[in-house]
Amino acid sequence: MAGNRDRVLQELSGIAVPGGGNLVDSDLIRALNVSDDEVSFVIEAADPMLARALQAAEKEAESRLRALGFQRVRIVTTAPAGRAPSVAASSGAAGTPPPTLKLGRHPTPQAGPQAIPGVQRIVAIGSGKGGVGKSTLTTNLAVALARAGRRVGVLDADIYGPSQPRMLGVTERPRSENDRIIPVHAYGVTMMSLGLMMKEGEAVVWRGPMLMGALQQMLNQVAWGELDVLLVDLPPGTGDVQLSLCQKAPVTGAVIVSTPQDVALIDARRAIDMFDKLRTPVLGLVENMSSYVCPNCGHEAHLFGHGGVAAEAAARGLPFLGEVPLDLSVRLAGDSGRPVAAGEGPVAEAYARLARRLIEDRMA
Repeated sequence: MAGNRDRVLQELSGIAVPGGGNLVDSDLIRALNVSDDEVSFVIEAADPMLARALQAAEKEAESRLRALGFQRVRIVTTAPAGRAPSVAASSGAAGTPPPTLKLGRHPTPQAGPQAIPGVQRIVAIGSGKGGVGKSTLTTNLAVALARAGRRVGVLDADIYGPSQPRMLGVTERPRSENDRIIPVHAYGVTMMSLGLMMKEGEAVVWRGPMLMGALQQMLNQVAWGELDVLLVDLPPGTGDVQLSLCQKAPVTGAVIVSTPQDVALIDARRAIDMFDKLRTPVLGLVENMSSYVCPNCGHEAHLFGHGGVAAEAAARGLPFLGEVPLDLSVRLAGDSGRPVAAGEGPVAEAYARLARRLIEDRMA
């Protein structure tokens, strides 16, 4: 079976496509299934015009695969409806479409991780599940790092649920200049988010390839400038965005955020395992919502337990980077677009300690 699959891919890699390259290197093959006497796959074009231009490649693929001895060859060529024509299909020019402020095209092939000019480190902020305060931590950690003198950026990679514009109080739209997207700035942080390109409450209804393409654009098409560290606010789970980030960019490492209880730690372990499989170092773990201090009586309560993340870090031999308390001010500040880390007080100091730890350990 594996040998048959390799033979199929070898044949497909010999079929040229409009604009240069071949079916395999141009990342057009999806859902490839190979058995002893049958092969099926989808050719997924970026737009209908390119799909029509690929008809000759489809016929050649069927002919080649039948010559290999496959009795049944099923090929379907698809494209999203309503997409603008690609450069390759409309003009025959080689290369990728020119940069545009419209995000959500399919990813373009690249040979391994590609450095972002001017960006010294890329740190992914991840968790295995939603609701643990990962985006809130990303925002406030970025502000704390900026207050400590670091040149810091935030890439909001939670494409289905972008929240960084609200948390940083940004309403302006990015602009383009010399075919580059110019990011926005707030509280000393350079930030880019798909949320800046959408109407309030508008849903993103995209398939995986469009997610990956949008991430690639925000990594490579944005004029990030000179940054000591770019924090990437990842979506929950272990899906396409996480995989694409580690394949497309030289990620320095990942910080895992979790609340202390066992249910959250189960998913945090999955996130750690994912980054291990992607060969991305886990820089450490952060316990969020670690404790709650009553503003009236001063009693400290551990609503989600306490110490679970530190114990998990110790068990895995990973650094425990610190705790952040549960506090009403964090929620109020996030909703109002004035990050709590930009002010003073115990919570701001918790984020400042976390920022100092990352700087001291040369992670930021």
